Amino acid sequence: MKKLVLLMMTIITAVAMLAAGCGGEEKQTAKVLRVATNPTFAPFEYQEEGKKEYSGFDMDLIRALGKQMGYQVEIQSMGFDALIPALNAHNIDVAISGMSINEERKKAVLFAEPYYTSGLIIVVAKDNESIKNLDDLQGKRIACQIGTTGEKVARMVAGGKVKAFNHNTEATLELKTGGTDAVINDVPVVKYYLAQGGDEFAKTVGEVMNAEQYGIAMHKDNTALAAEMNKAMAELKANGEFDKIYAKWFGEAK
Repeated sequence: MKKLVLLMMTIITAVAMLAAGCGGEEKQTAKVLRVATNPTFAPFEYQEEGKKEYSGFDMDLIRALGKQMGYQVEIQSMGFDALIPALNAHNIDVAISGMSINEERKKAVLFAEPYYTSGLIIVVAKDNESIKNLDDLQGKRIACQIGTTGEKVARMVAGGKVKAFNHNTEATLELKTGGTDAVINDVPVVKYYLAQGGDEFAKTVGEVMNAEQYGIAMHKDNTALAAEMNKAMAELKANGEFDKIYAKWFGEAK
């Protein structure tokens, strides 16, 4: 009887070790999508006070895409101007951060299909009547975020005194404290900012400039991931999940 019990215990132990080994192997081979963002760009990506997870349209979208593709999504924060270098160094798999698709960036990274169409707008103090459009910014102080298309436009203004900040919120704070005459930023970000109380001291002027599309960026050689991402995006649009996420952040179906 003792031999039988011992044999049974040996078998149970072996089965348990095998199960543990299989579980460990599954954990090691689980597909992980390493995502980076600059969470200072509400309503696309930002971090609510007291919360660990990042919020916003981009964050909900990349999580939904990852789920559709069967990936575990891991999101990390970094400066906007560090995103493309991180992709090129293979430190991350994708970057999603309200990144406009332009010819310069297309030379450095590969983009999945565009997922949002935006543009740039000028923001000034509510009592400012001297600035009506881009031409009026000549010789003026202009705030923007480092590495964005807003900075690119700002630096094209003749005589413009450009102040580029790491965070979008720092640029708007500079306007509020009188440290700059105007801010150039993306339309949806500005609309969200004004709706959250910014309209008490700020307003937009002029027409929307440089209609541009946002894209999810990855390393140039990651064509397989781009194809997988495009397929998942099409599926989210077909099953209504994309419209659901869009409506959550912008109040209407795309």
